[in-house]
Amino acid sequence: MLRDELKKRILILDGAMGTMIQRYGLCENDYHGHPFETCPKELAGNNECLNLTRADIIKAIHKEYIEAGADIIESNTFSANRISQAEYGCDEHASIMAFEG
Repeated sequence: MLRDELKKRILILDGAMGTMIQRYGLCENDYHGHPFETCPKELAGNNECLNLTRADIIKAIHKEYIEAGADIIESNTFSANRISQAEYGCDEHASIMAFEG
């Protein structure tokens, strides 16, 4: 199906997720919601946490891109892997971040 569409026209992808997230002016508390309340490390900037703590924002960003005409939406999962999340002490949550992203 995707290949068929590509033969017909140029498909439009969404844009930068990080830039869109920055527009919300989030604070540390936005990243430290459930299940990260007891995480001792600073999580601001770990945008994959928002898949769990502020899913409303991630969904709103995806909706904005769709409304702007994007045909393809990427998930918010760039660093949703155990290696990247280990830096924040969130490696045990990587798979659910990827699933919810």
